[in-house]
Amino acid sequence: MFDWDNTVVKNDVGDALFYWILRNDKVLRPARWSSLNRYLTPAADRALSGACNVSAPVGMPLPTAGDTACADQIYAVYHGTTTDGAAAFSGYNHQRMSPSSAWVAQLLTGHTSAQITSYAARARAQALSAPVGTTWQVGTHRVTGWVRYYAQLRDLIHTLQRDGFAVWVASASPQLDVQVWAAGLGIPAHRVIGIQSLYTHGRQSAHLRGCGNVPDGADSVITYVSGKRCFINQDVFGIRGAAAFRPAPPGKRPVLAAGDSSTDVVFVSDAIGAHLAINRNNTPLMCQAYDNADGKWLINPMFIQPLAQRTRPYPCATSGHTHADGSLGPARRADGSVIPDQTDTVF
Repeated sequence: MFDWDNTVVKNDVGDALFYWILRNDKVLRPARWSSLNRYLTPAADRALSGACNVSAPVGMPLPTAGDTACADQIYAVYHGTTTDGAAAFSGYNHQRMSPSSAWVAQLLTGHTSAQITSYAARARAQALSAPVGTTWQVGTHRVTGWVRYYAQLRDLIHTLQRDGFAVWVASASPQLDVQVWAAGLGIPAHRVIGIQSLYTHGRQSAHLRGCGNVPDGADSVITYVSGKRCFINQDVFGIRGAAAFRPAPPGKRPVLAAGDSSTDVVFVSDAIGAHLAINRNNTPLMCQAYDNADGKWLINPMFIQPLAQRTRPYPCATSGHTHADGSLGPARRADGSVIPDQTDTVF
């Protein structure tokens, strides 16, 4: 079971799709911005309405390729604030939901799955053909414009497939987007789990598929932290209801799991054979990896442009875990004991 962004590839394919749709006028103006994401704050709703609603009628494409004010506001919300610095999202479970990640999928409301797949394919082609270091213009911002498959992860995945393992992907990018990218490594679409949108009359809605005891359309869980565990338990191992959010029995867990961030720490920890951490200096993941409580953690620097050594220890004992309300606390082992601060040694 592999995370995708910055685990199998360098950079983020959800970012690449988001930037592409803004550069190509693919966001259809909603009647109300708050209808796209239930966690959007009133301040963000007002900011988006003020910046974008004069640009196009309801249901028509917003000219974000040239309208920098609108593009900048959508971009700012994606990064968690309005252009004035007000919080863009509130009221969500930080262990189950990343509203910014859901925002990418929800901005494609009104399009068909075939259209979204074509956008993902075009964004992929552009990102793969762009030289390393390329940036794109989005509104007034310069953003990363390239993505590369890690050759080492390609080799690992192909070796696992050759040896008879079922290779799956669990990503907090839109599922249709990741399916396009995963196909490049021979991973079939039915083994890709991402943010899954619901459809009405053949067109994507702003609502999301649920997991466990969270129904479809509640829009409160995606493939994020404990939400990733839920979708893996549900879609791969057939565990239903609230139990999908809890650790599964050993016979219903991945043998190998790989990730690079706090998004991945729960499902990577669940693996029974090996936990692979790609070191991006992410505190929750690296606390577990360096502590290596079960002796099965493997750490590798990023294969392209690895980060320098973190100069200070990871603050595992005080802020190595994010609670559901967003507050920070100590990282803990499976037995509940606190993980001490850890030094960065693999870089």
